[in-house]
Amino acid sequence: MQLPPLSLYVHVPWCIQKCPYCDFNSHGLKQEIPEQAYIARLLDDLRADLDWVQQRSLQSIFIGGGTPSLLSAAAIKQLLDGIAKLIPLAPDCEVTLEANPGTFETERFAGFADAGVNRLSIGVQSLQAEQLTALGRVHNPQQAIVAAKHAASLPLRSFNLDLMHGLPGQSTAAAMADLDQVIALQPPHISWYQLTIEPNTVFASRPPQLPDDDTLWEIQELGHQRLLAAGYLQYEVSAYAKPGHQSRHNRNYWTFGDYLGIGCGAHSKISLPEQNQLLRCEKIKHPQGYLDLTKPLRYKEWQVSDEDRPFEFFMNYLRLFEAVPKQLFCERTGLALTAAEAVLAPALAKPAEQALLTDLGDSWEATALGRRYLNSLLDQLV
Repeated sequence: MQLPPLSLYVHVPWCIQKCPYCDFNSHGLKQEIPEQAYIARLLDDLRADLDWVQQRSLQSIFIGGGTPSLLSAAAIKQLLDGIAKLIPLAPDCEVTLEANPGTFETERFAGFADAGVNRLSIGVQSLQAEQLTALGRVHNPQQAIVAAKHAASLPLRSFNLDLMHGLPGQSTAAAMADLDQVIALQPPHISWYQLTIEPNTVFASRPPQLPDDDTLWEIQELGHQRLLAAGYLQYEVSAYAKPGHQSRHNRNYWTFGDYLGIGCGAHSKISLPEQNQLLRCEKIKHPQGYLDLTKPLRYKEWQVSDEDRPFEFFMNYLRLFEAVPKQLFCERTGLALTAAEAVLAPALAKPAEQALLTDLGDSWEATALGRRYLNSLLDQLV
């Protein structure tokens, strides 16, 4: 096992209101955000994890949520300055902040850039007013357009627009109209993903009428071709980027790199080469408990067993639209190549016309069919 690159995820749990499709650890805002108390607790959280840094610098920082753009620019600067004092940042460290495109947050974009954020990820989701209402979003289409144009005007390394498809009652034409408008805004990165109904959400208890499978497939195929024609390359299941604008943070996650997670419910994955161990950790989930100074921040901590490592590795890496180097499997999991071959055997044994995975000698790669039916491929690896 070798030490992989290290990233940092920071979770901010508050939103103006909880969206009906969201299963993330987020909480509707009922009072003013306790900025100072939360920033102080985040930095305490990071200090407690410094043994896991192992003399590495941070390649990326991702501030997610929730809605981190509800924090003031001064709070974001305090957070980033505090992080930099505890862990060295790589000279080209990517610093992403998730943001809502409401007027209130958009006015803070320049302050976030001044604070050290060099990449914004803006949750547009749709540019149709009726769909935004159905999704429980608090912004309107014009605000989303203004936010994207404002992000483009700032001295950022990059910015991303999140767009959903397969929305309630959505036709192929309506989905393409949404996508065309987002492409016209020329973001360097587009996260384009299908709405799914997740357990323990409002949509799970009161499911909306979603498009049928044929329509969903038509939307996916037509949208993919439009993104390629506009100069975007698909590098991950739901991510498209112009050359040089792939998300460094996401790539580190999908390639089974290490990451520290601080904040309510944040997760960490850490390699310990000397012990040949992989650790995972989850922080206390609820804001009230997280801010309670009498409670430990680590809610759960466990070792990933040798038996589980191959599946966890492939569950991540196969989301990427690239070959999986065999040598990297050994380096990131600390296992011999035979462990991967045993797990992959069922998928590799399929006839060529049914193959979801192929062996390229020094790497493995999902076929076009495997990428289309990724969940089926992963099911074969359990």
